[in-house]
Amino acid sequence: MRSNDPNPQPFTLVPSPGFHNLLQSLDCAIALSTYEAGKVIMVGHTMQGLTQLPRTFNKPMGMAVDENRLAVATRDQVLVLGKSARLAVDYHQSPGKYDALWVPRAAYFCGEVDIHDMAWGDEGLWAVNTRFSCLSLITDEYSFKPMWQPSFITDLLPEDRCHLNGLAMENGRPAFVTMLGESNTEKGWRAEKSQGGLLMDVSSNAVVTAGLSMPHSPRLIDGRLLVCNSGTGEVLEVDRKTGQTEQIVALPGFLRGCTSVGGYLFVGLSQLRDKRSFGGMPLEDTGQKLESGVAVINLATGILEETLYYQSTVQEIYDVHVLETMRQPGILAFSPAAAGESLVIPDNAFWADKGPAQHAPGERFEDYGTAEKGWH
Repeated sequence: MRSNDPNPQPFTLVPSPGFHNLLQSLDCAIALSTYEAGKVIMVGHTMQGLTQLPRTFNKPMGMAVDENRLAVATRDQVLVLGKSARLAVDYHQSPGKYDALWVPRAAYFCGEVDIHDMAWGDEGLWAVNTRFSCLSLITDEYSFKPMWQPSFITDLLPEDRCHLNGLAMENGRPAFVTMLGESNTEKGWRAEKSQGGLLMDVSSNAVVTAGLSMPHSPRLIDGRLLVCNSGTGEVLEVDRKTGQTEQIVALPGFLRGCTSVGGYLFVGLSQLRDKRSFGGMPLEDTGQKLESGVAVINLATGILEETLYYQSTVQEIYDVHVLETMRQPGILAFSPAAAGESLVIPDNAFWADKGPAQHAPGERFEDYGTAEKGWH
């Protein structure tokens, strides 16, 4: 479904007819990152329709979500936000509008290492460190802690040798990764970028599948190993023992970002604007109009069921995450002012000079405690 407006407003979204109802039935919202536009976008829903809230971040790419934390990889930091339903009730700009707010919690200064995918695991926050060709843990001890590298990478140097990018987790540990080429020289992956991509098993350091076209976003979903063959616009299922692939669906975009809920796969789509990085892809030869936004696939049938496409401002999506049991999430900009105006403790939450945040529906607090000076 396309808008007929020749001059759409910024961040104009056009959903397919059933997209709103699908989010309602799944009881979820979605979070998107777009580094070209410099935004993390919360897409939610009310009874009246879809909502979106873009917030500015410095080149946001990979995100990691668990029940109460959202990590965002930016140009030179990893930022962590916490979720608070209590703060949302008394949010001074829009009281009661959001069912929960993501608010600033911590910043890790990791430098410009081009972090792509991230995931929370048993050992902490895992990050694909593309510039150093390794998997890293984000800690407060070092800029990053290297934990794994492909067997053909001989040195940990800031040379983006294989363009390691995607990460699939299993049982709290990294299980599979994607990269754009088997190279041990600086940016050597560019030579065969259209068909040199690899999917590797982390535990064995063995290649599972080769000959992929700019693969991204491997995921293990209900025992199935999926990967975005981004240069062809396909989502593939991979036999983890034989490496054989089967197409699930072909989509009109360069694919990155993949998540699932309730039997549906949400996939991010981008247009091919950066010809230096993405030129020469098989996707260009299809002649189809490429979209930026989100596609929703029924995992049982492989059928594309719903779409959410941008008509302005957003030309690429890097990551997509489902926010379960959230309808209209809010997010604060990551700034000293935003970080300083809210305070959350295990049993309560406060706004600066406003007093305790009100109870969210269904929540119960027995003791508000004593307010500190400046927090009422």
